[in-house]
Amino acid sequence: MSISCSVVSYHNPPGQIADVLRSISTTSGVAATLIDNSCNDSLAVVARQFGARYIHRPDNPGFGVAHNIAIEEAVVGNAAYHIVINPDVSFGPEVIPTLRVFMDSHPDVGLVMPDIRFPDGSRQHLCKLLPHPGDLLVRRFLPTLYDLSGRVDTYEMRASGYDRTMDVPALSGCFMFLRTAVLRKTGGFDARFFMYLEDVDLSRRIGRVARTVYFPAVSITHAYQKGSYKSSVLLARHVRSAIRYFNKWGWFFDEERSDMNRAALRALEKPQSAIEPAPPLANRK
Repeated sequence: MSISCSVVSYHNPPGQIADVLRSISTTSGVAATLIDNSCNDSLAVVARQFGARYIHRPDNPGFGVAHNIAIEEAVVGNAAYHIVINPDVSFGPEVIPTLRVFMDSHPDVGLVMPDIRFPDGSRQHLCKLLPHPGDLLVRRFLPTLYDLSGRVDTYEMRASGYDRTMDVPALSGCFMFLRTAVLRKTGGFDARFFMYLEDVDLSRRIGRVARTVYFPAVSITHAYQKGSYKSSVLLARHVRSAIRYFNKWGWFFDEERSDMNRAALRALEKPQSAIEPAPPLANRK
């Protein structure tokens, strides 16, 4: 098993799960696992249809903990790579092989994310700096002010144009192509995060020992529901995760956050041909 992948579902429509498993199945040799946190096991038949292993977790341990089931198996089984994929994602047959070639050619990269698009083809700006509490607070509750301040362009690294390979401090959990040798050092998702910010936390830990990279040569489609904007329950979970994240890493004084963000922004000031990859934090002076 050279590549494994996991999809975590919670009462997703069967058609949506079929789309993501169909996308995975177009690449031979990829072992897919569907971890279903739903109350019932109605998605088991969909998993079987596409040759995916099905694990039912009706106790709903959360996004990260469910993915960790497959991540730990990938590490123990010596898979070269593991892919974390959202259930609302679909992509073409070129995506996984292209990312595999990129990772094979760049052994200093621990995590890579492709270009992410909405179903209408427009781009999602999911390359982010490590967040400051003000980023999450103002962006969520005062979005107009956040846009007018210009901070959103910096936080989402929009000056890059999203048309070049670049080192990014925080990559989205909707599609994370991970090197298992690095996961062996960092561990998987932090179980303290039920959902939200677990991807930022993992990106940050990987960034201490390897590069975390955006690679736009291939694109995927992501429905991106923004659940916490529509549900008070999910908003409460988002707030709790943010508190846990800043309790873990630091609130207003976080030197590591500043160092990693500065390195990413400095790299954007150089022309693409002159970009030197940012070293892991442990190797920076």
